[in-house]
Amino acid sequence: MAHRAEIRQQPPTAFITGANGYIGAAVCKAFVRAGYRVFGLVRRPESAADLIRNEITPVIGSLDDLSFLEQLYTQAPTFDVIINNIEGFGDYEVLFTKISALVKELATKSNANGVKPLLLWSSGCKDYPLSPFHGDAHLTPLTEESPILSALPPARVRAETSLRVFDLHEIVDAIILRPTSVYGYSSSYYGFVLDHVKNEKARGANVLRIPGNPNSIMHSLHVDDCAEAYVSLAQHPRREEVAGQAFNISGYRYETAGETASALAQEYGLSGGVEFIPVEDAQGKEAKLENQGALSLVFYFSQWVGSDKIRKVTGWTDKRGLFCENLHVYRLAYEAEQQGGHENINLINNRIHLINQS
Repeated sequence: MAHRAEIRQQPPTAFITGANGYIGAAVCKAFVRAGYRVFGLVRRPESAADLIRNEITPVIGSLDDLSFLEQLYTQAPTFDVIINNIEGFGDYEVLFTKISALVKELATKSNANGVKPLLLWSSGCKDYPLSPFHGDAHLTPLTEESPILSALPPARVRAETSLRVFDLHEIVDAIILRPTSVYGYSSSYYGFVLDHVKNEKARGANVLRIPGNPNSIMHSLHVDDCAEAYVSLAQHPRREEVAGQAFNISGYRYETAGETASALAQEYGLSGGVEFIPVEDAQGKEAKLENQGALSLVFYFSQWVGSDKIRKVTGWTDKRGLFCENLHVYRLAYEAEQQGGHENINLINNRIHLINQS
């Protein structure tokens, strides 16, 4: 029996910067699953192999020299979605200028072909101030209406500078995304925590000592759920309902430092449990903790980040288990990535070293 020939529309295209980064790689894969032709920008040819394995077209190029676009346009003259996933805190205004120049080139080319791209610009929940601890009478979730008053000066620069993407409204429809911390696979800063607890166990510790307060809020979500949130915005049928706005991305509930540390102690067999040391005490020479600076950033940066807005507008929801709920599986996945020499693990380790030295 002959089948009637059906004509299907060409798949939409997505251009993604930071394609080999932790969130960037997950976003690339999510858009591939959603049926997009995905082009991922990386600086080094050796970073291309992982993209190719995941059916992502690698684009080798630098923000300092946009001549690579000429070759790119032979493969895709228009882009429906442009996504920036490059994270940088050194001199964010300089980085913003370079990425904006790239966005303008891509958008202008797409405009000439009748397409106004959607621009998804990654920032982060550290744009916001700290939250009170769990149990505090004044605790409310941080929302997109909360002030941009980060406790970290570099994050404040990023937050304020990122708002300038809305100035590009004539050539793109821009959205700023503010995800919480993420975990899964190579696990970013949560991977460092896994290594720290493993090393504490190996050196004979029976108690997991953590700087901070057990009621400090740790809000996070799995990196795959985070990436699907990007897709939900890109596929929203009424762009006017999402353009020109910011959206938080977070898990359905937060965990606490006490909850997380207890799960880690149990997972690694530290039978003495957890001891929380007030940060002011932990700074003394006698009580100086290994990796104190980085541990404080993970366990003591209290934030409850509400994501009701994206859930109501797009229907997105997180599906993967919370960090504590599926810790053993996340640990095994991280160790497998570590054995495979995942480049993002080395990147995080270098950042941890700098944080601990500061």
